[in-house]
Amino acid sequence: MKTLLSALLLLLATGLFAQPLELPPPGPRDTCPVCGMFVAKYPEWVATVLYKNGHAHHFDGAKDLFKYLHDLPKWAPGHDPKDITAIGVTEYYGLTRIDAHDAWYVIGSDILGPMGHELVPLETKEDAEEFLQDHGGRQILRFDQISAPLLKKLDQGQFD
Repeated sequence: MKTLLSALLLLLATGLFAQPLELPPPGPRDTCPVCGMFVAKYPEWVATVLYKNGHAHHFDGAKDLFKYLHDLPKWAPGHDPKDITAIGVTEYYGLTRIDAHDAWYVIGSDILGPMGHELVPLETKEDAEEFLQDHGGRQILRFDQISAPLLKKLDQGQFD
């Protein structure tokens, strides 16, 4: 038992288990800067960008978060990407907020978000593969694979 506990502590210390990301929750009047929807109405889809000064922008899904990140001057004039301290998404199965850079995203599934076809964030590659199979997903992506043209195709229901 002591060996098992030691192994578990070692796994936790080395970061093999993702820790929930501490981000401020959206308030009832917070709106997505991309689409204008009230974010708190969709807690299972919330994504957040947190800045050094404590200011946060909340989104009603990962898709709008990435639209924001790909065109910050349009969606957040005066904000500097160097001032971003955290970017979080809500993990689909556990509904915990995880670092957007560490998430695995499934597109083309039968699960729709508040804005239609969505990037569905999962915590592990295994979860993403299982989700892809269970929900007819088309592709698994990582943070750096999500481009502005891909987001436009996602809005149009095109997944290849």
